Amino acid sequence: MIVCVCNNISDREIRQAVDLGLSSMAELRENLGVATCCGKCESYAEEVLDAHVESTTRITELSFRATQAA
Repeated sequence: MIVCVCNNISDREIRQAVDLGLSSMAELRENLGVATCCGKCESYAEEVLDAHVESTTRITELSFRATQAA
């Protein structure tokens, strides 16, 4: 789904950016241009960002614990 209409940025692109290491709205603005024009997308873009950062963190933590236990 398109999150930022002004810059044609999708939720998939935001998740990919998180996978590549971005973790803040400031980084999304700088690297993708999210919320740099009208700003109406900012709250939803932040929701997508936060949800994916959180899900990625959980997966990493579980993997780390499994590695330590082995």
